[in-house]
Amino acid sequence: MGVMDIILHQAAVIAYRIVDKKVQVLLTTSRDTGRWIIPKGNVSPRMTPAKAAEREAFEEAGVKGVIESALPLGIYTYFKKLDTGDTRAATVEVYLLRVTGSVKKFPERGERVLAWVPLAEAPGMIQEPGVVPLLLRLAEIEPSLVQAEKKR
Repeated sequence: MGVMDIILHQAAVIAYRIVDKKVQVLLTTSRDTGRWIIPKGNVSPRMTPAKAAEREAFEEAGVKGVIESALPLGIYTYFKKLDTGDTRAATVEVYLLRVTGSVKKFPERGERVLAWVPLAEAPGMIQEPGVVPLLLRLAEIEPSLVQAEKKR
């Protein structure tokens, strides 16, 4: 197996908040093409995928919060184009992050546009095919998220 055969291990986050009993998710633009995506990045050996997802949410969007399940909402694969022009297969574990706060200054501020969008609109905006089924799954559990929020 050559170095090109190694599958990248990435973690991503669907960051959400509840406004007027509806879930809103945080989308961000990619730095290269400006299309709508969710925060994601490589998982370093010293970090759990959930921790890596939390870090990406902060670095790319300045949000902090709680990942309430060690299990990902889902996993998808895609081909990542590297700076060298090569492509590598990447597996992405996607975690659900309940946003509890945000900061104005974060590492990638100014490099991305952020948008809070109603959960119902997010699948039509996102340009990563693997993320769409996860947003639809999230829509199925939306009532339970709203219920949990009421109890806090």
